Amino acid sequence: MVIETTLDEASIKQSLEQFLLVLSISLSVATLSRIFSWLRQIPYTLLLVIVGLFLAFVDVRLVNLSPELILEIFLPPLLFEAAWNIRWRELKDDLFPVTLFAIVGVIISVVGIAFPLNWLTGLPLTTALLVGACLSATDPVSVVALFRELGAGKRLTMLMEGESLFNDGVAVVAFTLLVGIPLGTNEFALDTTVASFLVFVGVGIGIGSLIGFGISYLTQRFDLPLVEQSLTLVSAYGTYLITEELGGSGVIGVVTVGVILGNFGSRIGMNPRTRLLVSEFWEFLAFFVNSIVFLLIGDQIRYSRLVDNFGLIAVTIGAVLLTRAIAIYGLSALSNWLVKSQIGWRDQTILWWGGLRGSVSIALAVSVPIILPGREEIIDMVFGVVLFTLLVQGLTTQWFLERLGLVGDQPIRQQYSEAIARRVALNRVLNYLLEAGKELEIDQEFYRYELNLVQGQLKSIEEEIEKLQNQYPQLRSLNMQQLREKLLDIEADTYAELIRAGRLNNQLSPVLQEILAESTEDERE
Repeated sequence: MVIETTLDEASIKQSLEQFLLVLSISLSVATLSRIFSWLRQIPYTLLLVIVGLFLAFVDVRLVNLSPELILEIFLPPLLFEAAWNIRWRELKDDLFPVTLFAIVGVIISVVGIAFPLNWLTGLPLTTALLVGACLSATDPVSVVALFRELGAGKRLTMLMEGESLFNDGVAVVAFTLLVGIPLGTNEFALDTTVASFLVFVGVGIGIGSLIGFGISYLTQRFDLPLVEQSLTLVSAYGTYLITEELGGSGVIGVVTVGVILGNFGSRIGMNPRTRLLVSEFWEFLAFFVNSIVFLLIGDQIRYSRLVDNFGLIAVTIGAVLLTRAIAIYGLSALSNWLVKSQIGWRDQTILWWGGLRGSVSIALAVSVPIILPGREEIIDMVFGVVLFTLLVQGLTTQWFLERLGLVGDQPIRQQYSEAIARRVALNRVLNYLLEAGKELEIDQEFYRYELNLVQGQLKSIEEEIEKLQNQYPQLRSLNMQQLREKLLDIEADTYAELIRAGRLNNQLSPVLQEILAESTEDERE
C-alpha cells in the first residue's frame, strides 16, 4: 500500500512538472513572437511545432499520455471553444456548402487517400482507411489567425471555420466506425455503416441539444459568473462522456452544445460581463490544449522513422492535396449550381491550400489502439502530412492571399475601432470634468487647462475619424454592424433580466433579429 501511494505521488509530481514545463514553453514562445518582429510573420502554432521539432532533435520529451486518454482530454475543449465562438447568424447563410464540405468532403478524403495508399504502396486497405479518416479533419487554427491579422473576408473565414468545426465531428465518427474493422469488432457493409453513422450523429445532436438548452434556461435563473463558467466546462466534458456512453458521437454532442450555448444560452442567460469571462476562460483553455498538441506534433517526431517511411508519406501528401482539391473545387461548383453560393475560384483556392491538418488528426492517430497492426505506420504518415501542411502550406498561405488579392483592410479597421474607442473614453472624461467643475472646489485656471487639454485631444480624434471615413467609406458599415449587434444584445439581456427578476416565466423569441435580417436583405436589393 505504501509503495502504491509513493508511485501515485511520483506520478502526480511528474504530471505537474510536465504541465508547468509545457505552459512555460508555450508562454515563452508566445512572448518571443511578440517581442521580435521577424517572428510575428510565423503563426504561433507553427512556432510551437518548430520548438517541438527542436526538442525532439535534442531528445527532450514533454508529454506522455496513454492513447485512451488522448481524445477524451484534447477534443472536448478544442471543439467546444470553436463552437462557442462561431456565429450562427453568419454560419447559416453558408450552411449548405459547409455541410457539403464537412460530410461529402470527408467521404472523398477518406476514400481518396485510402485507395491510392493501398494501390501504390501495398498498405492494407483497413490501415489506409484509418489514415484517411485521421487526415480528413482540417485544423485551420493558424490559417484563421492569419486571416484575421491580414483582414481576409469574413465569409472566407466563416467557410474555413465552419467546415473545420463540422468535419472534425464527421471525421471522428468515421474513425470510430473504421477502427473496429482491423480489430475484428466491426464489419464493413454500406447499409450498416450508414445506419451506424446516422445513430452516432443523431444521438450526439440529441444529447448535445438537451444539455445545451437545459443549461441555457438554467442560467437564466441566476447571475453567478463563476458557476456559469464552470457549467460550460462541465457541459463540454460531460456531453462528450455521456454521449459516448449512450452509443453516440461525443464530438458531435460537444459541437452541438457549444453552438447552442455560444449563440443562444450566452444571449438569454448571461450578462455581457459573464459572456466575456466565459469567452476568456475558453480562449485560455484552447490556448493551453493547442500548445500541448502542437508541441506534441514536434515533440513526438521520430526522425529516423520519418526517413524510413518517406515514400509512404510522400504518396499520402499527394493524395491529401489531390482529394482536397477535388472536394473543394467540385463541391463548391455543386453548391454554386444548386443554391447559388457564389464561392469564387480565389476563395476556393485558399480553402484548398489552407486546409491544414493539425490537432485533431494527431489526436486520432495517437489514439489508435496499441494492439492494432500498422499503428506506427499510421502515426508516422499522419505526423509527416501534418508537418508538411503546417510548415509548407501554413507558411505560404499569406503568399497565396496576397497574390490572389484577398488581403483586406483589417489594419485600417483596427485603427478606426481604436479611434472610436478613444472618442468614447474621452467623452466620458469630458462629461466627468464638466460635472466636477460644478460640484468640486477646483482652481479655475487648472480646471480650464485640463478641460482645454481634453477638448483638444477629442477634437483631434474626431478629425481622425472623419478623415478615415472619407478615405474608406466602407468603415461606416462597421458602425452599422456594431449597432445592430448591440441592439440584439440589449433585447436578449432584457428578457434574461426580467426572467431572473421573476417578471417573465418563459424566454421570448427575439423580434429584432428577424426585422434586422429583413432590412439587411432589402438594403442588398
